[in-house]
Amino acid sequence: QVRLVESGGGLVQPGGSLRLSCAASGSIPSIYAMGWYRQAPGKQREWVADIYRGGITDYAGSVKGRFSISRDNAKNMLYLQMNSLKLEDTAVYYCNTGLHFTKVNWGQGTQVTVSS
Repeated sequence: QVRLVESGGGLVQPGGSLRLSCAASGSIPSIYAMGWYRQAPGKQREWVADIYRGGITDYAGSVKGRFSISRDNAKNMLYLQMNSLKLEDTAVYYCNTGLHFTKVNWGQGTQVTVSS
């Protein structure tokens, strides 16, 4: 049974930065990409970024150039560095397998609030 625990969210002013972490326990097939997703109030969950096993990354257009995804395979950790945060980045952020991969159980997410 895979368990995902996200952390690192908080309240930040526009233009600020946050680094999110995701700890994965259990077995996720090594060929799977890992990704970050977010859900803003009243909206559907949306994909943010993927990182493949070899380090190739992909980003949604709305975050490209501002967010950076990384992973530490040895520690089963996934990270999302978020810079130049905007009001519209406010959401609950989740990690899971990559966009085109079978999903595992979702964690509780971590709240990111961008506000002045």
